[in-house]
Amino acid sequence: MTPEVALAVDVIVRAMKLQDLDRVYAIERQSFSLPWPERSFRFELDENPNSRLWVAEVRQPEGNRAVVGMLVMWVVVDEAHIGTFAIHPAYRQKGIATRLLAHVLIKVGEAGVRRVFLEVRRSNQAAQNLYKRFGFVVEGVRRGYYRDSGEDALLMSLDPLQADVLRRQEYSDPGQSS
Repeated sequence: MTPEVALAVDVIVRAMKLQDLDRVYAIERQSFSLPWPERSFRFELDENPNSRLWVAEVRQPEGNRAVVGMLVMWVVVDEAHIGTFAIHPAYRQKGIATRLLAHVLIKVGEAGVRRVFLEVRRSNQAAQNLYKRFGFVVEGVRRGYYRDSGEDALLMSLDPLQADVLRRQEYSDPGQSS
């Protein structure tokens, strides 16, 4: 995993730890109608050697740090797949998603990943816009992918990862990003 990295706007992106699970699971439940179970995060942390898990922390007014975002990715050889990615609802539209995604993509790119995939709800325009800013393109549709609503998922990919583009995103103006 990666060491802590301080970013602008006092955001730190670091490897997820077991003690982050309660907060990560709370963010997952607040963000998705079909949240991953807590045991899935535990499995990814403890048992899946292909998993890469990160969190984004911000400094609270009282001075302590709080986990406000998370991203889980699977890496197989030179490809990666984003399994889940969310920012706590109270912290959206502050640039945290952009910084977290950019940091993760830079790290996996440095480790040899050339291509990244993800699925996103057809109705989730905010997420699609974020991914498109990074250069993700729609490759296809997974019909009826989401069990709760039968909604389609758009399959998006980024190929190749370009470190210079990602670094510009990582430190972009938070007012311009999700």
